[in-house]
Order: sequence, then C-alpha cells, then structure tokens
Amino acid sequence: MNRYPVWKYAVIALTLFIGALYALPNFFGEAPAVQISSAKSTVKIDSTTQTRVEQALQAANIKTEGVALEGNSVKARFESTTVQAQAKVVIQQALIPNANDPQYVVALNLLSRSPKWLSALRAGPMYLGLDLRGGVHFMLQVDMQAALTKRVESLTGDVRSNLREKNVRHGGVSRSGQTIEIKLRDSQTLQATERLLQDQFADLQFASTPEGTEYRLRATLRPEAARRVQDQSLKQNITTLHNRINELGVAEPVIAQQGLDRIVVQLPGVQDTAKAKDILGRTATLEMRLVDESAEGREAERGTGAVPFGSERFLERDGRPVIVKKQVILTGDSLSDAQPGFDSQTQQPKVDLTVDAKGGRIMRDTSRENVKKRMAILLFEKGKGEVLTAPVIQSELGNRFQISGSMNVNEANDLALLLRAGSLAAPMEIIEERTIGPSLGAENIKKGFDSVTYGFIAVALFMCGYYMLFGLFSSIALGFNLLLLVAVLSMLQATLTLPGMAAIALVLGMAIDANVLINERVREELRNGAAPQAAINVGYDRAWATILDSNITTLIAGLALLAFGSGPVRGFAVVHCLGIMTSMFSAVFFSRGLVNLWYGRQKKLKSVSIGTVWRPDGQPALARAD
Repeated sequence: MNRYPVWKYAVIALTLFIGALYALPNFFGEAPAVQISSAKSTVKIDSTTQTRVEQALQAANIKTEGVALEGNSVKARFESTTVQAQAKVVIQQALIPNANDPQYVVALNLLSRSPKWLSALRAGPMYLGLDLRGGVHFMLQVDMQAALTKRVESLTGDVRSNLREKNVRHGGVSRSGQTIEIKLRDSQTLQATERLLQDQFADLQFASTPEGTEYRLRATLRPEAARRVQDQSLKQNITTLHNRINELGVAEPVIAQQGLDRIVVQLPGVQDTAKAKDILGRTATLEMRLVDESAEGREAERGTGAVPFGSERFLERDGRPVIVKKQVILTGDSLSDAQPGFDSQTQQPKVDLTVDAKGGRIMRDTSRENVKKRMAILLFEKGKGEVLTAPVIQSELGNRFQISGSMNVNEANDLALLLRAGSLAAPMEIIEERTIGPSLGAENIKKGFDSVTYGFIAVALFMCGYYMLFGLFSSIALGFNLLLLVAVLSMLQATLTLPGMAAIALVLGMAIDANVLINERVREELRNGAAPQAAINVGYDRAWATILDSNITTLIAGLALLAFGSGPVRGFAVVHCLGIMTSMFSAVFFSRGLVNLWYGRQKKLKSVSIGTVWRPDGQPALARAD
C-alpha cells in the first residue's frame, strides 16, 4: 500500500543527484579575472591571442590560476584583485601598442571558481542582479536625424529608379539633407512627375518652385512617416542590442526604451565599464553599396587620384582601399539570414544570403543594371567603416544569393556570423555611463540570504516540534525543494534579484504549506480510527487534490505576472512559477517517498510519529513517538 516501486526511487535519486550537481557551482565563489575580447568584429580571438597573453604574464612574473580560451574571449584568473589590476596593465601593453586604434578590449571581470569538470557539464552559478551585485548602467542616445537621413537616401534611389523606369526626363535627382530635389524642364513634366511620385511614394509630401525656365520639385517625409521611421529605428536597435548581448553571454540584461530617442542598458554583474563598452561596441551598422567603377574611382583606389564626388574611400580587412558610392542599396535590417556553405560547382567556401521581399526587389533591380560590377558590404563600427567583402555581381539577383570568391572556410564562417548578427537602424552614442554598486549594500545582501536561511531553520524546527518524524520528513523535503529550485535557476543561468529572493521565501512557505495539509489529513484519518498505513495512504491521496488546486491557481497568477510584467516583476514571476513546480514535486512525491521508505516496510504498524492526535472527546489517540 505504502511502497514505491524501484523506478520511483530511481527518479528521486537521479533528481537529487542532478540537483546537487547543478547547485554546487554556487558554493565555490568567484575569482578575479582579466578578459580579453576583440574591439572590432573583424578581429578574431584564437589560440594565438591566448599564447600572447601567457607570454606577457610570464615575462612580468605574474602568476595565474589559469589562462583559457572560452568562446570569443581569453580569460586569465588570478588569486587577488591586486594581481588582477597588475595583469591588466601588462596585457594592455602587450596587445594594444596603439591606444588610438585598439584591436582588443582588456577588461576586469569575475569568474566562477567552479572546477573544470563542472564547467564541462555546463554547470554554472546563478547571476546576481543589478540590485544585489551591482553592474553597469548606460544611457544611449539614438541619432534619429541619421535614421531619417538614411531613409531619405534610400528613397532618393527609389525615386531615381522609378523615374528611369517610366522614362520621365529630368535634370537630376539629388538629396540635400532630408529633402529630395528633382529638376524638371517644364510645368507639364512637373505635374506628371508629381502625380507619378504621389502614387508610388505615400510617405513623401511634395512642393514645387520655379527656377528661371525650369522647375524644382522638393520631396520631404510626411510627419507621420518620420515618426514611423523613428519608432522602427528605435525598436530595431533594441532588438539588435538584445541579440548582440545575448550572444556574448550576459545574463538577464535590461534593455528598455526611455523617452522618444533613448535606450537604457543595464548589465547585471558587470563591474568593468570597458567590458560593457566592448559589448555595446559590437553593435555595428551593415550597409551594401556599389563600388565606384569609374576611371576616377579606379585612380583613387590606386592612390593616384582624388576620391570622386558622391563616393567614399574605405579599407578592406587586408588594408586595400575600395572606393564605394555613398548611396546605400541595402542595410542590415533587410537581411534575414546568412549561412556559410560550399559552392556546388567550384567547391569553394561561400555565404548564402537571404533578404526580405523589399530587399529582394531592390537587389533584383540593382543587380540587373550592374552585372559584372562590384558591390561592397560595409560594416560600420564605432564610427569607422570597413569593407567586409566586395564581390562581383555575376547575374541578376533576388531574395536569395551567394557571396563566393577568395576566402577560406573560417573567413566564410566569420562573415556569415557578422552578417547574421544584425545591424543598427541608426547610430547610437553613450551619453551616460556609471558603475553601480549593490543598491542595498553588502550588509543588506547578507541579510537577504540570511533571511532565507533563518526562515528555513525556523520552519524546520517548528515542523519537527509539532509533527515529530513527519515534520522531519517535511523539513528534508523543504530542503530538497530549495536545492532543486537553486539547481533549476542555475541551469537556466538566471539572474537572482531582490524580488527573486522574495519569491524564494514565498516558495518555501507554499512548499511547507503543502506538507502541513498532508500531515493534517493523515492526522484526521487517524482521528477517525483508520489504521496507520491506511491513514498515510488516504492522507496523501486526498491532500493531493487540494494541493494541486491551490498551486494551479497560484501558478495562473504567476504566469499572468510573467506575461504582462517586466523588469523586477518578471524576475519575481520566473522564480515564483519555477518554485511552484518544484514544490509540488518535493512536497508530495519526494516526501511520500521518505515516508514510504521508513514506514512502508513495516507490515504491522501500530503507530506513527506525527505528533499528538486528539479525538473529538479530547482524549489523545496516539502517542507522539512510535
């Protein structure tokens, strides 16, 4: 009746083992470290970088606890913060000879002291949030004027292409600031052009003025269209920041809009401003432009002439100059996907690109008119542009096309990663930055953890005193629930905040409440004269329905907070929902396993240690002890 099959005990043992394994990294603490990352997306961190760091530290007689290449960075661990600061200076001198053009970012960091075998199992500690551990806070200003200018530049090219397709004669289409200007010879052509463009470009408003015998038609963005461009730019930047920071492994970043043109970025646990700047510095802007193939452009490329009007000079990764036109064909927000591969005919590495419908139409029109000409893909990072590649257009392109040529497999993988990571719709600059210590102080943080510990001890003492051995079982199940919750949060690499700690305390109360219901239900069966084994069985079975109902209703409230909340509320909801699920497992399944293990083997059970059971007439039915 009260015996678990072997497979249930196996599930309990396996859960206990996994829970202990993934909760273990939280007890090792953190080591001061120096992290070396690339300052530019085109600079690669590899084993050569690791060797240079090790040689620099050995030359300076600085002892380390280990130097390792982890992901996209090299991390060196040290015994103390004093050695950490010395190592940072040495590494900077070795890797960054020119401070005006840094290739690497050398930043202070804190890394878990977990053994390598735990790290190999992807077992890591929980992160502490900005309100507990501190971190870095940034305020970013989005250059909305640049976003509008980029949009008008794109529309200028569309207007020019549209007039060419309709065979409309004009004296030139140019952009002046955020205004598109079209020169026309007579009033009839002016009226026809204005009607044509009004039908094709609903976002533009037009105004014409006579200039001698000619006319000038000016087109500007409508106010509602300008606001839409600004809103889209801000949302695109927030999405890109999320993608970039998530790829770099920053847990639970806070990226939120503030006002009309500002973005707040909070990185919990990051105390080094340089590291945070490195993360934000990866938010590059991607553009596709045609290479200037004119004679003047070729001379400028060779260094024997000036850069033609309407073109700009950029460098490829190998240092060769490329003269590209200022007109932007496509930006990174039109790019849907980029994957490396091999050309089926030449077996050479390639990158397959996929653009959206609008981008496909633009690529089709542009490539049709520029076959056998080069198109450059530029990456703008920290105000500087660099040509990633400048392939030749072999044929008319569409929504899907490929880049191939003189690149190896690693270069194809790197290029696909850069293209796939996303780009900013508008440039941004940091207007406010600060490193934040724990908002409540180290003493309050200690009190927060102590409150959970002392609360657990107090509840355990009460349960043992009131329910005797069943109270001990309940306390062990409560400890298992806390272990399991910490393990799940660690596996998810969640960030623990003050609201999260409050949720843990709430979960402990809810978990022990389930055991109180079970114990009182068993007592009620004993009070009604049931045999001990039958009382245990019926008590758990009938209490389960009540526990399930109460937890489901609470879980619904938690899911509502998770769906509609943000920031601290969402952090509370995550811990709350996970805690409800772990508490149902520990309070019912695990605690019953302990009871069955202790009492289930006794065939003639006369009494159970569950405290004093009082009959309605006031006489005790069973003693406290067996």
